Amino acid sequence: MTSPSWPKAVLFDLDGTLIDSAPDIHASLNQTLESLGEPPFLLEAVVGMIGGGVPKLIERAYAALGKDIDPASLDRVVDRFLAIYKPRATELTTLNAGASDTTRSLGESGMPIGVVTNKPEAETREILVHFGLADLMAIIVGGDAGPEKKPAPGLLLLACERLGLAPADVVFVGDSENDVDAAKAAGMAVVAVRGGYTSHGADALGASAVVDRLNDLPDALQALAAVEGRV
Repeated sequence: MTSPSWPKAVLFDLDGTLIDSAPDIHASLNQTLESLGEPPFLLEAVVGMIGGGVPKLIERAYAALGKDIDPASLDRVVDRFLAIYKPRATELTTLNAGASDTTRSLGESGMPIGVVTNKPEAETREILVHFGLADLMAIIVGGDAGPEKKPAPGLLLLACERLGLAPADVVFVGDSENDVDAAKAAGMAVVAVRGGYTSHGADALGASAVVDRLNDLPDALQALAAVEGRV
């Protein structure tokens, strides 16, 4: 299924890659804004705001409303959003096509897999448990782990450190420019999945490979191994 020597682990982004969480993020954001007397957004608009963590989501929402938000107010709105989002994080969220089969197949083949996301770790674990994926993960690194969030490389580098692997021996799978830029900065090969949360389109992100859905990942890994000369 994959090269016996490379990669030595596969890491996944969460939102837009393994799961379609936009409906719950959209509903939670609109409920947050409503409680503050602000108008709601359409789902399509919120999809374009996702990426970079909750503070970025709130900043983008306020920018779209034509309003500035100071750091103290931002912290309060972030806390309010999280209080609304946490209890409903899987109400409308679904697994993306191939997410369960692909992660399970990789795990059963002996390939260490994990999740590296800008979403806080507690919510990430709850979502993975809900969908029966948590036990498959050798590592879960959330956006509150310490390093700067993606597109900075710190979270990916921390995951590699915890796995005891060099970044060059790991492949990251994501859906956005944040994921591709973070992987490149970390020195990792990166596979982009089409249909995620990016306004640029997966093919324009500069990933090492692009796939239509996660079911295509094993073939993409084999092709990358051949390119890397590690078959």
